[in-house]
Amino acid sequence: MLKAVVAALSRSPPPSSPFTSYATIHDSANFHRVSIRVATFTKMASSSSSSPLPSLNIPNFVSVEGADVHSRTKPDGFRFSFVSYNILAQAYVKSSLFPHSPSPSLKWKFRSSSILEVLKNLGADFFCLQEVDEFDSFYNGSMRNLGYSSIYMKRSGQKRDGCGLFYKHDRAELVLEEKIEYNDLVKSIKDGNSPKDDEESKGQPNKQEDAASNDGPKSNKEDRGDPNDPRVRLKRDCVGILAAFRVKDPSRHVVIVANTHLYWDPEWADVKLAQAKYLLSRLSQFKTLVSDQYECTPEVIVAGDFNSTPGDMVYQYLISGNSSSQIMPECLEEQPIPLCSVYASTRGEPPFTNYTPGFTGTLDYILFCPSDHMKPISFLELPDSDAVDIVGGLPNYSHPSDHLPIGAEFEIIKE
Repeated sequence: MLKAVVAALSRSPPPSSPFTSYATIHDSANFHRVSIRVATFTKMASSSSSSPLPSLNIPNFVSVEGADVHSRTKPDGFRFSFVSYNILAQAYVKSSLFPHSPSPSLKWKFRSSSILEVLKNLGADFFCLQEVDEFDSFYNGSMRNLGYSSIYMKRSGQKRDGCGLFYKHDRAELVLEEKIEYNDLVKSIKDGNSPKDDEESKGQPNKQEDAASNDGPKSNKEDRGDPNDPRVRLKRDCVGILAAFRVKDPSRHVVIVANTHLYWDPEWADVKLAQAKYLLSRLSQFKTLVSDQYECTPEVIVAGDFNSTPGDMVYQYLISGNSSSQIMPECLEEQPIPLCSVYASTRGEPPFTNYTPGFTGTLDYILFCPSDHMKPISFLELPDSDAVDIVGGLPNYSHPSDHLPIGAEFEIIKE
């Protein structure tokens, strides 16, 4: 599959092999699956077909203990919900990249209303969204109307999308934020140094490079420059957000949230690993700053589309500080913050978070720093591969992105 991916970078992807990128919280009273008929699609379908209308799929939060969270006893502390979701930037939506998707489901009018309905019905306290374009024209105002404040970091260069962190301002107060430009890694390169691939490549997909020439034709070689020049190699225009929040409950606990989207290319694993190391280095510095400035021990949650599958070098590095993980010694020595995956530590990593005919696999994660004061008590369920609403690949009428939302509910234990 890798050879097919590499070869396809220089030509238009065939209909049978669409390319996509690799690839968030709910109100505490909203734990039930909701089937929503989107108004814009109703108008489109009613005039052309009398068949049953596809419905938007909103997943449940499932208790770690195997029962509905609200059937449990009284909470031990403050609970908040958290969702990460690569919503698929409209700039990357082309029928040539998603020939398996119903054409109306790729239209911005349909997708924008569908994505907003998903976010509204999940009702999370924190949303970490990736591939957010149309921020000023749509998401900022639409989410504000739902009670969310936001932090947005647009990608560098000519890229149209970025990372968005949305939070309910009646549940948390922003106290400090920093933004990450992974292009800053270029400054660390000395003459004669060149990064080398750290892992065997896997056949993961690409939609960003294929869709990068929206403003005119451009070959991938021209887009990416000389791969042997480390300054060019590390300049991938990827970004991230670090933010510290004080929860609005009597404990006034501080929680740090990181949201990021790492580079997509499986052949450039060294670049993704460099980005992951830079992310955790910055996160460690940010945690120290927050601790000193607010005289606290903050909890830490890291989420995003890491464009890395379970077990590969980036994933191993991210969880290498966790004493229960089995990783290479060189990773363990460098990891500045111990992290666990919510899904791996509760139900196991899902088989996929990105589902298309060209690639199916897990690329999105929610990680947290193990603590005596915070624990995950539920996770957002994901569909099985034979679920009728994902058969044929995403996006479709039931799922407006090629990625699926992942999520968890955390509980901060009373001291």
